[in-house]
Amino acid sequence: MSGDAVLDACQQRMGYRFRDVGLLKSALRHASSADHRRDSNERMEFLGDAVLGLVICEALYERLPQALEGELTKIKSAVVSRRTCARVAAALRLTDSLVLGQGLDTGEELPQSLAAGTLEAVIAAVYLDGGLEAARKFILTHMDAELRAATESQHQFNFKSQLQQYAQRELSGSPVYELLDEKGPDHAKCFEVAVSVGVRRFPSAWGPSKKEAEQKAAQLALVALGQLPRAAVEEGLVC
Repeated sequence: MSGDAVLDACQQRMGYRFRDVGLLKSALRHASSADHRRDSNERMEFLGDAVLGLVICEALYERLPQALEGELTKIKSAVVSRRTCARVAAALRLTDSLVLGQGLDTGEELPQSLAAGTLEAVIAAVYLDGGLEAARKFILTHMDAELRAATESQHQFNFKSQLQQYAQRELSGSPVYELLDEKGPDHAKCFEVAVSVGVRRFPSAWGPSKKEAEQKAAQLALVALGQLPRAAVEEGLVC
């Protein structure tokens, strides 16, 4: 297959047609095939990684309005991980179009990091060719399944979100969190929080921050409501 045909097939799989196909060509040039590393796709990997992070962070911020910073960070890390990016690159068969040097062009399975880096470089190419909106559309189109899977797997640990949804659905109310006590020096304080839904108040919990105490209080409420097993809260309820 000629070089133009390879690039054309790659664009079809991507669902994006480049105005400057030279950008795609640069994104698919591995350092092993370039006369100088400056001419490889490594600089584009750097840019693509930043664009990917921005788009995923924005998507999570909008989709999970109840999520805490720590939870958002965990989900984002899972979505932009090398393993996830390599899976998306494989689905798009990006490495089929990658130009490799003789030392790597062996026909064997390529390293995961190489596939992930290729996806990041291609994201940069789309960004440089069509702007942020084009890059956002490309990323969310091809990474939506990974984004949803990571979100769903982490949601189980967001007890406040679970309690909020259960309370609104089954109890016709919303949880109200109350700070009962705090102790310890300023640099190592501990907080006691209890949660109520309507007239029902659930057992309190301690945490090293108000947010963590609220999460633990919500966890206790879910146990009391029969939505979580008691074994899930045997540890970690005191500072």
